[in-house]
Amino acid sequence: MNSLSPFVSVIMPIRNEAGFIERSLGAILAQSYPHDRYEVLVADGMSTDNTRTLVASLADQGNVAVKIVDNPGKIVPTGFNAALEIAAGDVIVRVDGHCEVPTDYLDQCIHHLMQSRAECVGGVVDTIGASYIARAIALAMSSTFGVGNSTFRTMSDGEDLLIEVDTLAFGAYQREVFRRIGGYDTELVRNQDDEFNYRLRAAGGKILLNPRIRSSYFSRSSLRSLARQYYQYGLYKVRVLQKHPRQMQMRQFVPPAFTLGVIGGLMAAPFSDLLRIIWLMCLSIYLAGSMAISLRIAVREGWQYLPILPLLFSTLHLSYGAGFLVGLWKFRTHWNLVNRRID
Repeated sequence: MNSLSPFVSVIMPIRNEAGFIERSLGAILAQSYPHDRYEVLVADGMSTDNTRTLVASLADQGNVAVKIVDNPGKIVPTGFNAALEIAAGDVIVRVDGHCEVPTDYLDQCIHHLMQSRAECVGGVVDTIGASYIARAIALAMSSTFGVGNSTFRTMSDGEDLLIEVDTLAFGAYQREVFRRIGGYDTELVRNQDDEFNYRLRAAGGKILLNPRIRSSYFSRSSLRSLARQYYQYGLYKVRVLQKHPRQMQMRQFVPPAFTLGVIGGLMAAPFSDLLRIIWLMCLSIYLAGSMAISLRIAVREGWQYLPILPLLFSTLHLSYGAGFLVGLWKFRTHWNLVNRRID
């Protein structure tokens, strides 16, 4: 890339990321992309730790323009939109505080974005963990059984080619896309990037994934935080469904159906021998499948993960499913609301 390279605005919506920000922001500041051709806008959700101090320190050490943008809304979409308003880039790239990218990440994204003339180009996210539980969570989140056929989460190394997908994380977007369809939906605490990508595709845009473009995402480090994360994913997926029913994938309905079956069977089992037998058979099939997948992962990654993986799979599925079912009730009055332009 040279001085003719498009100017890029990297937007990082964060809050209380003191444990990761040096690694994530440091990776952005170390890009091989010309340092005078990109800026970093850190949208801070009023952090209560020393995140802002660390950001300022890293900014002083590098040659890339770094700006801290206040985000009193404290959630990703309000922070992203606030940074987008002052972004100078012809290309917009979102990177999270729990994410680390290789030094050629911007080079690769911008190269394929310009060559393909698509609206968005990104890559595969490798989920990793720093502790035993976090590593096990990362393995579960990288499994098709754990998160479905989400290409950007489960795809292994591949050829240097572009694949059209329905969504991805940490992509590079043509700035014109935001002028045309707006920014993130500030109603969505979670799934705001999925919802935006659905709008992009509905407007005729293309999202392309290159398996050679890879980033690392640091997973949650406890069952409680994982359950909360996926509960919120399920909860706000209902609003995505209401806004974009044709964009939903079958995999997104499986966890709520499973959760409803578990709860319904538990309630009905005491009153019917037949229902109790069917319920126990279904649970046995699920547990057998979970154990088989866990065994296959343990053979490859280490036997120490075998005891906890089935628990993690059930946490992913039941938390997402419960969130979705609660969302159906919470947002029950929203079905007839007209989808508005998001500014």
